[in-house]
Amino acid sequence: MRAVEGLESKVRSYSRSFPAVFSRARGSIILTENGRQMIDFFSGAGALNYGHNNHRIKAAITEYLASDAMIHGLDMATPARIEFLETFNSVILEGRGLQYRYQFTGPTGANAIEAALKLARKVTGRQNIISFTQGYHGLSLGAIAATGNRFYRKVSGVSLPGATFMPYDGYLGPGVDTADYVRKLLMDDGSGVDSPAAILVETVQGEGGINVASKQWLQSIQAIAKEFGAVFIVDDIQMGCGRTSEFFSFEFAALSPDVVVLSKSLSGYGLPLSMLLIKEELDAWEPGEHTGTFRGNNLALVSATAAINMYWRCTRFSEEIRRMGELLLRRLEAIASEHGNDFAVRGRGMALGFDCQMTEVAEATTRRAFEKGLIVERCGPDDQVVKFLPALTIDFETLNRGLEIFEESLIEAVTEVRGKGC
Repeated sequence: MRAVEGLESKVRSYSRSFPAVFSRARGSIILTENGRQMIDFFSGAGALNYGHNNHRIKAAITEYLASDAMIHGLDMATPARIEFLETFNSVILEGRGLQYRYQFTGPTGANAIEAALKLARKVTGRQNIISFTQGYHGLSLGAIAATGNRFYRKVSGVSLPGATFMPYDGYLGPGVDTADYVRKLLMDDGSGVDSPAAILVETVQGEGGINVASKQWLQSIQAIAKEFGAVFIVDDIQMGCGRTSEFFSFEFAALSPDVVVLSKSLSGYGLPLSMLLIKEELDAWEPGEHTGTFRGNNLALVSATAAINMYWRCTRFSEEIRRMGELLLRRLEAIASEHGNDFAVRGRGMALGFDCQMTEVAEATTRRAFEKGLIVERCGPDDQVVKFLPALTIDFETLNRGLEIFEESLIEAVTEVRGKGC
């Protein structure tokens, strides 16, 4: 760790939360350099939905590498690119009654968000983006302007115009319909809210604290976007690719977004790959108008195609995610009920949040969990929520052992914090 501390920028974060040298990994187990086994409930911040070094996907990657096929090709046609497009279309889109054009952006989710916002402004001729309290969309300037957390916003060093924040579902309490609030402000010419180019939303806010929007609220927001001529964008960067049990997180609400933003687990192997799904009538780009060097990493396209073929050609995988997610939810609810009335559990599928209410409790819990062999991270505006993102392929025994470590760590953390008089 001395080399990391001496050579890397102070901006590094996860190496502080998880102070070890990680050398090997498979499935939901990571090995440190000294041979210690760690259970992973973090999954690369949601980039490893199919686990570390998934051997079935790795076989497709190694075969492709051995063939001397194209790895880097800008946006030129390759067999890997064509196979991905055709597979994604036939397996993912057609079966769900969806029809989109694809735009490969730069390698990160923030790159894709920037492209989505730029396209919405081009199509509508408007500038304002409506985003939501506690939302997170990335840290480049356009994306951070639509991100709510002050910790990230203040470091930009410039004003962050172009976005208006509205209250997310439940933000003002269970008795307030915040979708109705959004509609009223947009209807009122005196509200001070400019007509939006886009409404940008996460169906489950990951970094914001695992805040879950209801089916009815999401349908209302989609209807509002249509009513006021705004592009309806769903950020499915972290919650897509099966995290909430269905491939897209918006399927349960029967939504048809104008633009869908995908990244993180899209490649299926942790390789950089991001893209937009765009309704054909909104594909207003001129050739080369939005470009970049790393649009559609061919190796990542190969692994993405392999993941789709292996896991999404039937409903069994989705059903298994749902079953494991329900098990995880019930267990966390039982832990919350047994160890304190102040705790709350929320989420969908295998994206769950354990709200400790106090940042100190959440910090002590994740720290002690790491000491005991569990990697689990925090989220929420004050990092008060312990976030559970285990691999969708995790086995019951590993999941159960990780939950045992979490419960032990929580009990110790509560005692520690109380002992400090917090």
